[in-house]
Amino acid sequence: MLQTARGLSHELGLDCVTPAAGSVLRLLAAAGSAKAMVEIGTGTGVSGVWLLRGMRADGVLTTIDVENEHQRIARRIFLEAGFASSRTRIITGRALDVLPRLADGVYDLVFVDADATEFGACAEAALRLLRPGGVLVVNGAMANGRISDPSARDVDTLTIRETVRMVREAEEWIPAVIPSGAGLLAAVKR
Repeated sequence: MLQTARGLSHELGLDCVTPAAGSVLRLLAAAGSAKAMVEIGTGTGVSGVWLLRGMRADGVLTTIDVENEHQRIARRIFLEAGFASSRTRIITGRALDVLPRLADGVYDLVFVDADATEFGACAEAALRLLRPGGVLVVNGAMANGRISDPSARDVDTLTIRETVRMVREAEEWIPAVIPSGAGLLAAVKR
């Protein structure tokens, strides 16, 4: 199923999590016995399948994407992977418009795999959404290898650097950058 989702992702010109990053997502969901998760950036469902595989059998993944077509594909992928439609709540819309409508302090994991320019705002929203002990995971923390290059001054790299710095310096988070896939910024809410 993941191969199908990955192939569709490439056809649409979307990046998706690598198997290594996916296994980290599954591990983090399982370690926290996640029951309620938010995914920002549904894509074709690759990361969603990894998250669903790690969370509790009675858990629900809320996934947000601006592209209805991507979500239609992901819905099919989730069903074909054996997950009942009751295990996912698929919301079409811009994350920064949808996140304020989600409940405070009830989510176990928030996964951000969206436009890098929104990483900081999504991380701030995650602080409100997560329960104490909940986990924030941001995909793309290595900025395609540019994060350590001081000459890299493009908007995405600067935004990613600022998000990593903000999370690292905040008292509310216990963070680490995991060099898996495109790099995962993971942080546990105190």
